[in-house]
Amino acid sequence: MNWSRFIVVVGLLSGACAGSVAGAETVFETLSVAKMPAPTPHRIYVSDIAINHIVDGRLHVIDGDALKYLGVVSTGFAGNATLSVDRQELYVATTYYSRLSHGERSDVVDIHDPQTLEHRGEIAIPSRHAQALPYKGLVRPSSDGRWLFVQNATPASSVTVVDLKARKFAFEVATPGCWIIIPSQTVGGRFSTLCGDGTLQTITLNDNGSFKSRSRSERFFEPDEDPVFVQSDHIGDRHFFVSFKGQVHEADLSAEQPRLQAPWSLVTAVDARKSWRPSGYQLLAIHRKTHRMFVAMHMGGKEGSHKDPAKEIWVFDLAQAKRVARLPGHNAIALTVSQTDTPKLFAIDGVKMGLAVFDASAKPRFLHRMEQIGESATMMELN
Repeated sequence: MNWSRFIVVVGLLSGACAGSVAGAETVFETLSVAKMPAPTPHRIYVSDIAINHIVDGRLHVIDGDALKYLGVVSTGFAGNATLSVDRQELYVATTYYSRLSHGERSDVVDIHDPQTLEHRGEIAIPSRHAQALPYKGLVRPSSDGRWLFVQNATPASSVTVVDLKARKFAFEVATPGCWIIIPSQTVGGRFSTLCGDGTLQTITLNDNGSFKSRSRSERFFEPDEDPVFVQSDHIGDRHFFVSFKGQVHEADLSAEQPRLQAPWSLVTAVDARKSWRPSGYQLLAIHRKTHRMFVAMHMGGKEGSHKDPAKEIWVFDLAQAKRVARLPGHNAIALTVSQTDTPKLFAIDGVKMGLAVFDASAKPRFLHRMEQIGESATMMELN
């Protein structure tokens, strides 16, 4: 090695550094975490089970106006997320294993700050949380914000009741043969659930969250002939369900005993000849002020096609039980609509994992898209 050349080079570098320090004050970079903008009615929380690495699920947070990715929350193994009624907290009911994919199981409700996405804490729950694709009814807050209801499957069906005020597990309510949680909008300590015999079961709780009573509706759909999708939407306590063949069923859940309305069809005789049917994972959304219902529809429907991506999105006037518009489907498998005076409809493209945005006002129309919002997303919730 040529040591004389090495010494000269080091000397030059040392002189240059000394000169720079002598000539100006050194400025050190300060690391910080960027702050997200304040939530708006068009902030979207996209649930992604990340099926290829299911132990590491994601909740993607997206600005639905700017179509900008804002952040991500870890949802663990098959976690299901929802916002508090006042939108001040984000809950994730999930499972963790001590060895990532195996080992000791722990089920918790993780609590996050929707403004910063920071983890605020957790509530331990029984290790029976349903490990399933994200559906809106798998974890839901009560309408008064006091309780959080978590669907369990062992595979026996039950519901965990979490006391959000005391930050602890309260009780577990058995719901044999029934699935999904539909909170009452009238009574905080009440929820309904769909049953395999074609009925609705309604559970009323005591003031401490324990079981008080249950009631059953009359059969309102035929599970072997035309079952309903488990997802529903509502206007107050008028809850709307759609069947595989396109029947709309309405149930008033304001009282302990559900009140059922006569069904009506999404499809005309002409539509039926082309076998138009509803499909998807979160296939309907209702704008409550205008009583507009948006439904993902596919053509050539048959047994087993009830989760196919949409060919079109149909718009219905619920007051008239009538279709008023048809929109391009964008392979939609999940829909949600904002409740603003100038609403927007958002649709997850189940083929390309894009996000399609529509003007959902009196004359609905497609606006634009955002690509690659996730890996295997199936559900959305708006702020």
